[in-house]
Amino acid sequence: MSWHFPIHGESTTKTKVKNITTKNEILKIDDSILPENQLFAKLFGQNVLLTMVSDQLNILGQTFRPIFCGKVAKVTNGFITLDPVIIKMSNAPFFRFPTQLSFPIERIANFLPFDCETQFPIP
Repeated sequence: MSWHFPIHGESTTKTKVKNITTKNEILKIDDSILPENQLFAKLFGQNVLLTMVSDQLNILGQTFRPIFCGKVAKVTNGFITLDPVIIKMSNAPFFRFPTQLSFPIERIANFLPFDCETQFPIP
């Protein structure tokens, strides 16, 4: 089971998208990924820190700032999936979410390669 954060007004119809799951596949189908998404494909298998455009999110009744850290597990032309993923919350800065999370690329505000064990203050 995986979770993804839908885009406001996102259609519920499903479209078939080629998923990239290994570095070899990235090399083979690099031209099938849109140019603006290739940066994410190049980070496949690396740990990244990303923040979302929203001021706060709510999962299972817990409200938190949208700061996530995890290994890039899958890249498509619409989403990036982190697995495992750590949600950086002020009361639990190393909370590991039990499933993978998928994020719409256009809702990602910032991202960078990052060691998920690094401690930093969360306002």
